[in-house]
Amino acid sequence: MICGFDYGTSNCAIGVMTDDRVNLLPVDGEKTFMPSALYALARELICEQVGLGLSAGTLRDDFLLSRKVPLQQALRARRELELSNDEQVMFVGHQAFAHYFADPEEGYFVKSPKSFLGASGLRPEFVHVFEDIVTAMMQTVKQRAEQASGKTLTHTVIGRPVNFQGSRISDNSAEQSNQQALAILTAAAKRSGFQQVEFLYEPIAAGLSFERNLADNKTVLVVDIGGGTSDCAMVRMGPDHRGRSERKADFLGHSGERVGGNDLDIQLAGKQLMPLFGMTAPLKSGKPMPTKTFLDAVCTNDVGALGRFSSLETGLYLEQLQRDCLQPELIARLIRLRDNKQNQQLVRSAENAKIALSDSDNTCVALDYIETGLNTHIQRTELEQAIERPLQRIMALMQEAVAQAGVQPDLIFVTGGSARSPVIREAVARVFGNIALLDGDHFGSVASGLTEWAEKIYR
Repeated sequence: MICGFDYGTSNCAIGVMTDDRVNLLPVDGEKTFMPSALYALARELICEQVGLGLSAGTLRDDFLLSRKVPLQQALRARRELELSNDEQVMFVGHQAFAHYFADPEEGYFVKSPKSFLGASGLRPEFVHVFEDIVTAMMQTVKQRAEQASGKTLTHTVIGRPVNFQGSRISDNSAEQSNQQALAILTAAAKRSGFQQVEFLYEPIAAGLSFERNLADNKTVLVVDIGGGTSDCAMVRMGPDHRGRSERKADFLGHSGERVGGNDLDIQLAGKQLMPLFGMTAPLKSGKPMPTKTFLDAVCTNDVGALGRFSSLETGLYLEQLQRDCLQPELIARLIRLRDNKQNQQLVRSAENAKIALSDSDNTCVALDYIETGLNTHIQRTELEQAIERPLQRIMALMQEAVAQAGVQPDLIFVTGGSARSPVIREAVARVFGNIALLDGDHFGSVASGLTEWAEKIYR
């Protein structure tokens, strides 16, 4: 069966065509969107679970041969944790968050693994780790979708950003980053049981979904503000275009960079939450507080920052910083956050605040999981100030796509969860004036477009 697979930074979804309509299948209980998160009792057990999910054959044999060391480590982890063979050791989606929140200092938790796939300098063993994480998630999502549909999914189109790592790096580095990420996604899809795999730019997929409702021909600036990247495309759309199987001439310009909803969450956490952990506290020396370690704490989409914050050197540094600070109790709070591995949860709190500020001018962020009674209030104006830099980058991407096209859009279509924010919509209006700004399904547009394209190319 043919499907579209949105393996997103924030959420995963699978769609199939039913009676000429896109049908998103339940993949997380009754929900059609599964948060892109995984929790395992030990990291090595992810590799083991992938192997167990592979059917007998060359693909499985090659995988087992390439994973001899981590599979041996998985056996040791099972013995050390005293796990039975039938005990569930890995969880995805909402279950992953639940297990992480319940016991953050234990196990292995990863959120938004797609953000890391294009990271430069990944050693082969880390490429294997991300292959296994993505495969484990894809296997689970595919199995759940097949259970819901009663059919085997064999052909898919997977969404991809314009650039996995960003447009600010060299063209050669960007291409290497893209090839690395696509290789990981392809390997994962094949190991999940897909026989045919194609990719489509996510903003174009979102545009295809939007095009169904256009009564007239328009030049549309499609803006997909995803969790990990923001991608833009200038596309000719409408009745004279949507029936074509070859649409290359309709795509007038595109741009993309590794800046998205996660970056907005991180900036908000850094500016509004980290002062509670001492980032603006005075030092006994009178010098300003160094901010790097505080920012590393919340930079959860950066492999280097995560490694630095969890390192032994940072632990020793924070102990000294506590002695040097005039408010040592705040640094003690940061030390507890680090020891309990609650930095992902803190950024999640910032994300929830961002979402709340889409509908309200202010919100209260409760941090009782850090300390009983700890909370802070955030105003929408403070969100606007916190996300100013990434928001400027998103506006620049929109302008770049328009410049490539050489024409102004008739209208702007925005999608992605963060696109709901009035702060972002006001920024678009400031840059593009009176051009109509429309939106649709902020979470389902990409999955729907991928499904339609899959049906078109595989039928």
